[in-house]
Amino acid sequence: MALTAGIVGLPNVGKSTLFNAITKAGALAANYPFATIDPNVGVVEVPDYRLQKLTELVTPKKTVPTSFEFTDIAGIVKGASQGEGLGNKFLSHIREVDAICQVVRCFEDENITHVSGTVNPIDDIEVINLELVLADLESVDKRLQKVSKMAKQKDKEALIEEPILVKVKEALENDQPARAVELSEDELKVIKGLHLLTIKPMLYVANVSEDEVADADNNKYVKMVREFAAKEGSHVITICAKVEEEISELEDDEKAMFLEELGIEESGLDQLIRASYDLLGLATYFTAGVQEVRAWTFRKGMKAPQCAGVIHSDFERGFIRAETVSFDDLVEAGSHAAAKEIGKVRSEGKEYVVQDGDVMLFRFNV
Repeated sequence: MALTAGIVGLPNVGKSTLFNAITKAGALAANYPFATIDPNVGVVEVPDYRLQKLTELVTPKKTVPTSFEFTDIAGIVKGASQGEGLGNKFLSHIREVDAICQVVRCFEDENITHVSGTVNPIDDIEVINLELVLADLESVDKRLQKVSKMAKQKDKEALIEEPILVKVKEALENDQPARAVELSEDELKVIKGLHLLTIKPMLYVANVSEDEVADADNNKYVKMVREFAAKEGSHVITICAKVEEEISELEDDEKAMFLEELGIEESGLDQLIRASYDLLGLATYFTAGVQEVRAWTFRKGMKAPQCAGVIHSDFERGFIRAETVSFDDLVEAGSHAAAKEIGKVRSEGKEYVVQDGDVMLFRFNV
């Protein structure tokens, strides 16, 4: 399930440093031969303690984590929507991602020049968000001109689309992102083809200094970003991109010691992966046998046949049932056979909505 989050930010906010950390941590060519070789894409494992636990229970020949992609979006400057700087490249790349992670500078360093001369995370956020809004406004205006003409001729589809576009245009004209507009699933489908930038979910990544990483919540700039994000219903995570780059070069045992010395429980990169995963409404189910224990990504709300299709389209086409046990029940029982004995393994049919942490064995016939 190839979903990707785009990393954006102004110059000198730590975007490139963070992406370097992602690509170093994600040197997974051996595990992911199918992964793109594109230099601006980093593939990382999704951290999940459950995978290790299942490996201990089953002792398979191999363990395969699920993965997530981050795309490094070309830098943005004021006027990008009019093609300033690398504006057009920026906009074309960002249209292709599913979510946006906006890196915001929340540290002071006289050796690193700020593009506007002073550190103000809200100004930085507003520069980027405005460029996205202006680009969307141009797309909506163009479409609306065409649709309005068709609506006057009583075209059925145009009559449905026109009021939706008007609603979105009003929000954009008031500097509001398209995601702030209340739209039904059917309405979202109608405007899906526009590939609006501001309809994508946004995660703010507050980049702090190494000295403040253990106590980032008391950073005045982080507080400003949290207040801003709360108003638009977005999430914030705090990281130190410089620290993440150092961590990405360490072995697992060294990494744990380094984090302990810094006074933090988990790396910012792990937080970023998990937050991006949640942002897109993704979850994980597992398959666990002696050949392999494997994590699979699915969208929350997907039914058993669709989840079977994540493995192979034949599994979905010939789906019969799914033998399912929750991760917690399996661990408590100690083995699949023991879980089955005490009635914790269920036989689920085509209407079953798969839950995060389900351990599944699909029965199919093609």
